[in-house]
Amino acid sequence: MPFARTEPLRRELAAALPRRPFAVRFWDGSVVEATEPGAPTFEVRSPRALAHVVRAPGELGLGRAFVLGLLDVDDIEKALAIVDGFQAPRMSPAQILRLAVAVIRGCGVTGIPRPPASELRLRGERHTIGRDRQAIRYHYDAGNEFFALFLDESMTYSCAYWRGGAGSLAEAQRAKLDLVCRKLALQEGERVLDVGCGWGSFAIHAAREWGVRVVGVTLSEQQVRLGRERVREAGLEDRVQLRLADYRELGGERFDAISSIGMVEHVGAERIQLYMDTLAGLLGPGGRLLNHGIAKLRDLDSPDEGAFSERFVFPDGVPLPLSRIVGAMERAGFAVRHVEGLPEDYSRTLTHWIDAYERRWEDAVRQAGIERARVWRVYLRAARSAFDTGWASVYQVLAALP
Repeated sequence: MPFARTEPLRRELAAALPRRPFAVRFWDGSVVEATEPGAPTFEVRSPRALAHVVRAPGELGLGRAFVLGLLDVDDIEKALAIVDGFQAPRMSPAQILRLAVAVIRGCGVTGIPRPPASELRLRGERHTIGRDRQAIRYHYDAGNEFFALFLDESMTYSCAYWRGGAGSLAEAQRAKLDLVCRKLALQEGERVLDVGCGWGSFAIHAAREWGVRVVGVTLSEQQVRLGRERVREAGLEDRVQLRLADYRELGGERFDAISSIGMVEHVGAERIQLYMDTLAGLLGPGGRLLNHGIAKLRDLDSPDEGAFSERFVFPDGVPLPLSRIVGAMERAGFAVRHVEGLPEDYSRTLTHWIDAYERRWEDAVRQAGIERARVWRVYLRAARSAFDTGWASVYQVLAALP
């Protein structure tokens, strides 16, 4: 960009941050060196990256610049730790002003930068059926082929279960599906609802291995289309029905048991009580519910998961504290029977997903485009970090109606 200068910015950064557990390399080859060994390097490839940070300081501006390829890092895990945990020292008003002026001078002559094309900003009341449809379809618009790049052959998009000695991701996912069936004590001929059924992995497993009849619901057209193909291939059309529907559109039906796997994160604090009340109303006396979902252990009062995830990954997706989920279950009339935390299992699952994703990186770019491919390169690692650092866990909560 014309008139973009890095020297004032390098000088002010070094003065404002005497301790720097990271380095910054600019587009002109100049560097603000780290003060600690093994530190990651943030590569600012264009003055437009600074313009994004000026427009949206913090996580969102950095995320936009990264998605567009204007900002890069040599070690994503270490960089995520810096973004999440680094605390800059207190600066005087004069220092803040000098740094701000230096950043603006670094931008040079440039207009207001446009957000990435892949960014989504939803409007209207959160967690209405219409807005939830938009959020879910945005996430899964990356395409079935994209998710197949890193999921196992069952297309199970949730935490696997490694504690039984599984030797592969596919074995660990089968073990998880069977664990859910055992906890629900499924009996042949029972009618089961799978809320947020994905591509039908649980519905197919439960029908084939446990002899139950399953209705699965999802808001993703992509998932329903492929899920129905998988049901036909398994010869289970008489026992499995996958619908494009919201949980609020099932009034009047009755089930013996309900599985909710990876669904509660999309319900939101605004609807968690409605969600549990609705599920309770779909069960008869003695009906069982297995809720498998992520719960946050920190930032308990935060209304969202962060600007980057909100705009680029899971719009309106918010893990709630476990106490909030269990409390809603109890107010809906459920008696909680068993709670099991699986954070290490999810971290290991994500490691398998990350390894597969990196092996298929060029395919990911072809399937989803470079912007979304870069989003997922960061997101999968950020998700693993959440479990490794204790920001979140994943719980299976078994409950039943009296």
